[in-house]
Amino acid sequence: MTARIGVITFPGSLDDRDAQRAVRIAGAEPVALWHGSHDLEGVDAVILPGGFSYGDYLRAGAIAAHAPIMAEVADAAAKGMPVLGICNGFQMLVEAHLLPGGLIRNAHQQFIRRDQRLRVENASTAWTNAFEQGEEIVIPLKNADGGYIADDETLKRIEGEGQVAFRYLGVNPNGSLDDIAGLTNERGNVVGLMPHPEHAVEPGFGPGIPAAMRSGIDGLRFFESAIAAVVAQTA
Repeated sequence: MTARIGVITFPGSLDDRDAQRAVRIAGAEPVALWHGSHDLEGVDAVILPGGFSYGDYLRAGAIAAHAPIMAEVADAAAKGMPVLGICNGFQMLVEAHLLPGGLIRNAHQQFIRRDQRLRVENASTAWTNAFEQGEEIVIPLKNADGGYIADDETLKRIEGEGQVAFRYLGVNPNGSLDDIAGLTNERGNVVGLMPHPEHAVEPGFGPGIPAAMRSGIDGLRFFESAIAAVVAQTA
């Protein structure tokens, strides 16, 4: 079967086409979805892309979390559908309470963009099963509101239950507590992260690192993981 992965466009989305392209390169069929719809069109997984939905008014992702289609996303996630939130999409997931905690302005109060080293902390989710536990990867990062926060009790719980999916290595670019770069829900089907895996899916266009100059494709495995998870669900 060919997995069908929906990518939702919100007013202000910037990376929806990039996410669609990443899905296609990974071998699945991208399906364009609209924020004002209540129809997921029978997709097998959903991506909430990066950008500045609704101009980041109130808080980044706060208005988008109440878009009509998010009711369908929440329902599908509760039933086990793989859902990935990238950057602004991660902000939507925490605002919609599909992931714990919150995201605030970067500690240095500036927009940042860099090739970011990450450590894979949980390789058993629908979006990380193609990685190895503890593996180090490089994924592009670009955000102004990427500082992850949570109260002490929530931090203790997500750390203890293995809900930290990715952690920053080398440098904490935005002041996130515990160097948290990405999270998963308890079930492992919902994942959110601030870096952009859709920008590291094709040789020659990914992050330039000494081990593989300008050929980083670490992001591709996010989408390959989702395809494998969908196939496993339907087997």
